Amino acid sequence: MPTLPVLEPAELPADAVEVGRIADAWGVKGWFKVLPYSTAPEALFSSKRWYLLPSEKGAKSFFAGPVLLAVRQAREHSDSVVASAQGVDDRDAAEALKGARVFVPRSSFPTAAEDEYYWVDLIGLAVVNREGVALGAVRELLATGPQTTLVLAYEQDGKAAERLIPFVSAFVDKVDLAERRITVDWQPDY
Repeated sequence: MPTLPVLEPAELPADAVEVGRIADAWGVKGWFKVLPYSTAPEALFSSKRWYLLPSEKGAKSFFAGPVLLAVRQAREHSDSVVASAQGVDDRDAAEALKGARVFVPRSSFPTAAEDEYYWVDLIGLAVVNREGVALGAVRELLATGPQTTLVLAYEQDGKAAERLIPFVSAFVDKVDLAERRITVDWQPDY
């Protein structure tokens, strides 16, 4: 009979951010492979307490609600992260985690450098131009090769619309997280 991991039921922190998902077992000693949602997965390394939720689709997990995973080690491995955790002691236990969504409290993220921002902190910010004209709110960000692009949601003539603005210093004047606003050099008709 396969071994299941020993996981502690937990409450998902209010500031939890989904940072990746468990792809598969890695090796035979309970290590597992995590596919991070960021090309710089520091959030996975900054916390030794990961919260798991079952996959939203595919095979059902053996756990139903949030569980706590006490991480022993995590390190980069090619295009992913490999990790080991307490209670996950062999390949069968690691395979049982496949598909689980990994959350880390936002409060445990490393401090961003000046003029650097976590995408999760930009979602929902209002965007206005230099003249104070509201251009929309950040719905998501896209990595488009050499730059990141803000995807704004706004309403035009009673219909939902979107606007794309490159997130580069040529167009972004100021990001004010405290005021929840981004000021840009952009016009509504661009």
